[in-house]
Amino acid sequence: MKATNEKLQLNFRRIILIITDILCVIFSLYGALLLRFNGPIPEHYLERLFIMSLPILVIAIAIFWYFRLYHSLWQFASIIELRNIVLTTIVDSLANIILFEVSGNSLPRSCYFIYFMLLTMFLGGERFLYRLLRLKHSKIGFNIDNKEVKDLQKVMIIGAGLAGEKIYREIINSKQVYKQVMCFIDDDRSKQGRSVHGVTVYGGRDKIVEAVEKFGIEEILVAIPSADKKELADVLNICKETKCLIKKLPGMYELLNGNVHISDFKEVDVLDLLGRDPIEVNLEDIMGYVTDKVVMVTGGGGSIGSELCRQIAASKPKQLIIVDIYENNAYDIQLELKEKYHDLNLEVMIASVRNTKRVDSLFKRFRPDIVYHAAAHKHVPLMEDSPNEAVKNNVFGTLNVVKAADKYNTKRFILISTDKAVNPTNVMGATKRICEMIVQSYNKKSKTEFVAVRFGNVLGSNGSVIPLFKKQIKAGGPVTVTHPDIIRYFMTIPEAVSLVLQAGAYAKGGEIFILDMGKPVNIADMARNLIKLSGFEPDVDIKIEYTGLRPGEKLYEELLMKEEGLQETPNKLIHIGKPIEMNEEVFFERLKELKEEAYEEVEDIRTFIKELVPTYKNPNEKTITKEKVAV
Repeated sequence: MKATNEKLQLNFRRIILIITDILCVIFSLYGALLLRFNGPIPEHYLERLFIMSLPILVIAIAIFWYFRLYHSLWQFASIIELRNIVLTTIVDSLANIILFEVSGNSLPRSCYFIYFMLLTMFLGGERFLYRLLRLKHSKIGFNIDNKEVKDLQKVMIIGAGLAGEKIYREIINSKQVYKQVMCFIDDDRSKQGRSVHGVTVYGGRDKIVEAVEKFGIEEILVAIPSADKKELADVLNICKETKCLIKKLPGMYELLNGNVHISDFKEVDVLDLLGRDPIEVNLEDIMGYVTDKVVMVTGGGGSIGSELCRQIAASKPKQLIIVDIYENNAYDIQLELKEKYHDLNLEVMIASVRNTKRVDSLFKRFRPDIVYHAAAHKHVPLMEDSPNEAVKNNVFGTLNVVKAADKYNTKRFILISTDKAVNPTNVMGATKRICEMIVQSYNKKSKTEFVAVRFGNVLGSNGSVIPLFKKQIKAGGPVTVTHPDIIRYFMTIPEAVSLVLQAGAYAKGGEIFILDMGKPVNIADMARNLIKLSGFEPDVDIKIEYTGLRPGEKLYEELLMKEEGLQETPNKLIHIGKPIEMNEEVFFERLKELKEEAYEEVEDIRTFIKELVPTYKNPNEKTITKEKVAV
């Protein structure tokens, strides 16, 4: 019903426009004769005009329709529409010359030129008058005291270029966007002090805070899609010192495609403030070892696993097998990949890596060339409460997949590890360290190239701190931080996965690849910045509460063990740690004991973990007298 009404309104507007265009043609023809003779028009010319009026009008409307004068949104009329009008009137004038001359009802030649000028003026005038009337009744109207104008959100646009100007026009023309642009900010000195559609370019980025106070700005729209990350970070760090809500335009892609809209603006993320350069990877390397290969991803429905699947699918594997115990996650990524990659040979298998026979059957059936093992329990506090489950899933789930990869001659096996495996203070990190040791041990006796990739926290993963902070801010606080000095390394999931794939391309077997996560970030500072970006004052509008370190939590994470040294790779963000020498016979004996104890649900499983990982700082540590596994 709504669609029918909208169609009727559109047709009605077109009919009105056609009628006014007919009047414009008539007035232009009559006016041309009137101006040509500068007084009374001779009778025989009026008769010719009357005789030819019907074919002239039919041809004119047909030409106008052909040039789509009835398809433009005239409230957005610009120089492009004016150009179309001029082109249309030129063609119509030439058609009139032919029609009048061929029919024997010719007019003085100067009339045709005068007709062209008048018709251009009338057609253009009526359309731009429509835009002017729409503007008068829009939010910025001419009556600033209007109640509606007073109720609008006052915004500042940073960037007085193409994107900023287009956003401004959308704001003033849309009745659904309740904003009023008070000023522009631009670092280009040639624009400062001038105006965009009557709105002043107040100054450069150094004037942001001053402009916010002067104009009572409530929201800042950052429309500089060409800015690099460092420049954007500089601007955003100034903006966050105001109490304004800050939004940014994603990037140049939208501008280049002419798709810049107010809806494209996204809330500024705390990562934008870091100003890090984009991660660079060699796509040819990744494509070279994934393309036309059978690739299996365990834990493929998780935050890291699903991104692995996305990037692998883009590299055109021969077959992609997703293995996950959680059917909902697996189903979601299956739908996503099928919709995006219609030719992808995709198999989704529900399975637990703990189930030895199930894992073996999957390897026997699919014979994968490459395996990314991302299935694991990763939540630190929960694993402190359920350490036996961490051992069963992380350690022996990994061992099951490693054994199957060895048995069925998988070419390359990549373990997804963590910085928490370095000098671990929690069960989750200690179990991942054992996984690294399993991978290193099997690499020495297998044809399969076993490697591990270790990295820190990723933004947006399940359990990540930033979604929690945003939820707490939305609820009005408080924002909870465990310790004022706690720091973490951060990277986005796509960035981390790109480097994981790149590291996989470098693998020769036995390496522990360590990803350069950049500079560590103070979590308390991150919380403050998120509060500011949301338009609030930390500890005034939104409180920050320190709850104390959780069980197994460190103030900082180490990406590299002291014993391992460091080797470079062709990618400056990927390093190789030298494998630790260990007594493998003792290691596997202890591993067997650990399995028995875990499935016996013993309460002191941490003691047995310590035997395998001497660097594990067990909060309930007991004296260990057995032979050390690693040295």
